[in-house]
Amino acid sequence: CWALGLLVTARASREIGAWSTLAGVMVVGLVVTVPLILIGGGAVTIGTNELAIMVVIGLSNVGGLLLVYTALRGGNVAIVAPIVSTEGAIGALIAVLAGEQIAPGSGPILAAIAIGVFLASRERSTETMVGNRPKDSTIRTAALALGAAAAFGLNIYFVSVLGGALPAIWTALPARLFGAFAVALPLVLIGKMRVTRRAAPFVLVAGLAEVGGVVSLAIGAQDSIAVTAVMASQFAALAVIAAVVFFHERVTRSQAVGIALIAVGVAALTILRA
Repeated sequence: CWALGLLVTARASREIGAWSTLAGVMVVGLVVTVPLILIGGGAVTIGTNELAIMVVIGLSNVGGLLLVYTALRGGNVAIVAPIVSTEGAIGALIAVLAGEQIAPGSGPILAAIAIGVFLASRERSTETMVGNRPKDSTIRTAALALGAAAAFGLNIYFVSVLGGALPAIWTALPARLFGAFAVALPLVLIGKMRVTRRAAPFVLVAGLAEVGGVVSLAIGAQDSIAVTAVMASQFAALAVIAAVVFFHERVTRSQAVGIALIAVGVAALTILRA
């Protein structure tokens, strides 16, 4: 779901911009999520603690997606995806700060991931365009992707917490609700909301994919957070392969090494924490 969402939002954000893409994805997600909650969400009791967690989930998810869409507007999927996939490692650090003991050997793996991010951020390519837009500097793209990874790391941690207290579909509601009313509605009111016929299918697919990814994460985490995180982090590998095949993106040898380091490091760290 997340690999598909990343690919289609790369196309949408280059067509209509990051803000309109985010607004459209959130509205589609809300339209899908609310009926599912009414049909199968079950009776729930939401206390102050759950409400606070939902606020954090909403802010971190919407903020992370905005950073990703901004990065994709002028940067390659092959660079953005692996850096964003470090969200799992960042989530592990957040868990440690929250009191969880870090497993022996995690330090070198975190260092390898950091080296991977550095290598993936390096570029000697002469490409000046991404799609039909001028290409951003790789450093800017990487910085935006790292910011998104930090937001998503926070999001993953709290989605797992909320998924243990409420039905999984409820974990998708906070971000969709916040995004629809805090992003989409203001854009519509000031006349800045823009969804073209060409971008509409990509926005629709992305909205569905985001909900599917979040709910899948919440369901999987109830059985095994480690296995779920390992599988989820592999969205980057799928997205990079698809971007090279379908978007004809190019990666240098050092970037390929960095991407591989990130993928292996994220998986190894999550398995180690199990």
